[in-house]
Amino acid sequence: MNRSNSVEPEFLTTLPTSGGRRAARRLRDGVWLAPRALGALALLATGAVHLQQFERFYSQIPTIGTLFVLNFAGATAIGLALLAPVERAGGRYGGAILVLLAAAGIALASVAFAFLLISEHTPLFGFQEPGYDPPAIAAARGAEIATVLFLGAFLVGRVGLKAPMWRW
Repeated sequence: MNRSNSVEPEFLTTLPTSGGRRAARRLRDGVWLAPRALGALALLATGAVHLQQFERFYSQIPTIGTLFVLNFAGATAIGLALLAPVERAGGRYGGAILVLLAAAGIALASVAFAFLLISEHTPLFGFQEPGYDPPAIAAARGAEIATVLFLGAFLVGRVGLKAPMWRW
């Protein structure tokens, strides 16, 4: 099938689908849901690691313990909001809300990563990381890096490329 005004790849128009072009467009637009969902899950993992470490080690340390709980609360709220259909619930501001949530997730993960890095080398709020739990430190770093990469990719597609996004 060769269509002169079609910008879709030929294989998308020849695939047997129930919706034809609409289904192909929906599949293409839905690709951007993956980095959004993966970024949200990585952010939830960041919060979970901080809650586990708070309960295990940091609950008695004045400022640091509070920051661990706040990290958990923020990561949970932002992560769940990124998984929710905020574009529909937010009405005409849904797209802007989604971009702000993704940027907030990146900021939370970046700050947590930076504070961990600082606290390993110099005291932060009067506390220096003694390295109680290296696997948890590695898990926190991995989740924070994944959050920044996935949500960053989502924002590049959403804002930078102005790619069409399918709403869930």
